[in-house]
Amino acid sequence: MAGHSKWAKVKHFKGAIDAKRSRIFAKLSKEITIAAKLAGGDPGMNPRLRMALLKCRGANMPMDNIERAIKRGTGGGESATYEDLTYEAYGPHGVALLVELSTDNRNRTAAEIRSLLTKNGGTIAKAGSVSRLFHRKGQMIIPRDGADEDQLMELALEAGADDFKAEPEGYEILADPAHFEAVHKELEAKGIKCAVAEVTSLPDLTVPLTDAGAVAAVNRLIDALEEHDDVKEVHSNSALPNEPG
Repeated sequence: MAGHSKWAKVKHFKGAIDAKRSRIFAKLSKEITIAAKLAGGDPGMNPRLRMALLKCRGANMPMDNIERAIKRGTGGGESATYEDLTYEAYGPHGVALLVELSTDNRNRTAAEIRSLLTKNGGTIAKAGSVSRLFHRKGQMIIPRDGADEDQLMELALEAGADDFKAEPEGYEILADPAHFEAVHKELEAKGIKCAVAEVTSLPDLTVPLTDAGAVAAVNRLIDALEEHDDVKEVHSNSALPNEPG
């Protein structure tokens, strides 16, 4: 069953069909433009831009697209003013969702997100009721054929990582957000490429979904939210079949 786990995220980028890939590129271009407008086009001086470029690399986004997006942000061509928002929601079967977005029209986006939730069995949650179920972490995911397990674990922990997990699909390295860049740079210096490298929200407790209907209902809602132009990320505390909790 398809699912929105960390490994599904890797496949989501690598196996996206053309229509979905175009949508991914459009969202990444928007984030690059916003980041460049806020703090300039030099990723060395702009952490938000650096994070966006890492995602571009994972999605194999062409350099021409990236350069155009930076120019839009630094050249005065982007006139809209965006604000970052996070909606807290509950989906089917009690699954908690954090929906991160950037919008130039808060009222329009709020109405559209509420509509998507209502149509797909979700509801807006009370402020703080969902965010307290998640914590921010730097997360790096490396395919199993991308590194030797023992050497990778030693390298990651010496660089400042908090945790190292080996799973059938590959390796997951977790770090405090303040140490994320140092750990990631150390991996890159050793020639180790991450399929995903980002600061994200991870659940403290997960909701196991064992029924195919439940998995489909939750994925349907997450897919609908992810397709919205203003939505950057959807974080869920669902645990899917055959997925470590």
